Amino acid sequence: STISNNSLKSSLLQLECHFTWTLLKQDVDLDELEETIEDQVKFFVTSNIRNYNLLSYVCHLKNSNEEALKNLQIAEEEIKKNHPDEIARRSLVTWGNYAWIYYHMKRYEEAQTYVSKVENSCKELSSTAQRKIQLPDICAEQGWAFLKFGRKYYERAKNCFENALKNEPNNPEFNTGYAIAMYRLENFFYSQCEDRSLSLELLKHAVELNPKDTFTMALLALRLQDVERVDEGEQYIEEAMQKTPDFPHFLRYAAMFYRRKGDVDKALEILKNALRVTPKSSFLHHQVGICYRIKLFQLKKTTRYPPQEQVEELIRLAIFHFKTAIDKKTKFFHACVDLANMYVQGKRYEEAEEAFQKAFQINILSNDDKQQLYYHYGNFQRFHMKLESEAIRYYREGLKIEEDSYARSKCSNALNELLGWRIQRGLGDATDFGTLGLIHNLNGEKQEAIECYEKAVELHPDNEEYLSALCELRLSL
Repeated sequence: STISNNSLKSSLLQLECHFTWTLLKQDVDLDELEETIEDQVKFFVTSNIRNYNLLSYVCHLKNSNEEALKNLQIAEEEIKKNHPDEIARRSLVTWGNYAWIYYHMKRYEEAQTYVSKVENSCKELSSTAQRKIQLPDICAEQGWAFLKFGRKYYERAKNCFENALKNEPNNPEFNTGYAIAMYRLENFFYSQCEDRSLSLELLKHAVELNPKDTFTMALLALRLQDVERVDEGEQYIEEAMQKTPDFPHFLRYAAMFYRRKGDVDKALEILKNALRVTPKSSFLHHQVGICYRIKLFQLKKTTRYPPQEQVEELIRLAIFHFKTAIDKKTKFFHACVDLANMYVQGKRYEEAEEAFQKAFQINILSNDDKQQLYYHYGNFQRFHMKLESEAIRYYREGLKIEEDSYARSKCSNALNELLGWRIQRGLGDATDFGTLGLIHNLNGEKQEAIECYEKAVELHPDNEEYLSALCELRLSL
């Protein structure tokens, strides 16, 4: 009946599990996420309960609820095997997921059974009778799920691990999760603030608490490399190599370490070893492509007339691996742009255009991804298609996105150059002056901005945008 269904629904919303943590499927590439989790299940020796819980949720998002139930059964077996003394406490997330999946399958009685299991366990586990129970391991499990769903979720992941650590400050796993969340936040969002030592200390602490965890060791090595303590970083990489020579999630970062150190051949060797273990990894194929691209640029830089067949072979290899990466992970933005630019290197402009268009269709781009895309596509139009006006149009799009980034300043510089030339040759139109006004304004050069907007208004007297920009600037002086 509807009434009991409504009360069931409101009970479901009280549960702590993947279905109530607002993990949105439009933020990830589901196939790739499923593959990553399956790889981790294969290679992580520790208990995999949280991976099976997350896998069940991913299966549900892919509309295979039967498959989702199978993963929850495996999670239950793992709980019995690894935590026989605290089955109820360890099963809260698993049971919550069961309840939701049965609800979606319209098997309401079974859903209700699992809701009751959670409620009764929470009553037993906590002195205050409440459905929501803030257990540190549930906070942490939520944190790990957030880390898997991409950069929009990193801040939330950090908060989850912080909460978990309040209760158990020396828990190795919580410390690891917190360190990884900080590492990623620094890479994506705090890059403006040069201080990356915060995650350095956290990673060091996590490795001390959990010396078997070579994945975290590799992140520590990369961060040491960032702060120019390369030798120290390399010691960690070598030690980890001894411990887990075949663990792909470690090898990918070890390869990155050597590539950034300038040892591209060693990086390639490590990546090829990792590909033997996980041949389908889009991340690894992308990294291999980057190595061949570096070799191509080195060859062009160091040789006046590089042998054509060598150049073509490196371009072919890079294209092959970038393409493979995108075949495996269709929304892999950086691989799309890298592929497009590699086609440009091979003067295969139609294919480059196609790859750029593919990148424009990806619907999970962050602002700085979009700015990078406009910048690279603008360059393609400017230098290879020889279409200045198109180039200006795309650089301007990148500039319009109001977020400071490396790509945005590149768009700004490119526009400055192009518009300067056009205006010197007497070809400047209202849009050119308006855009130049925008750039001056962004750079805090108010007087120059006013002059440009005045010129734009003179050429296009009834343009609202220029008029209001001009008013604002005059008032601000």
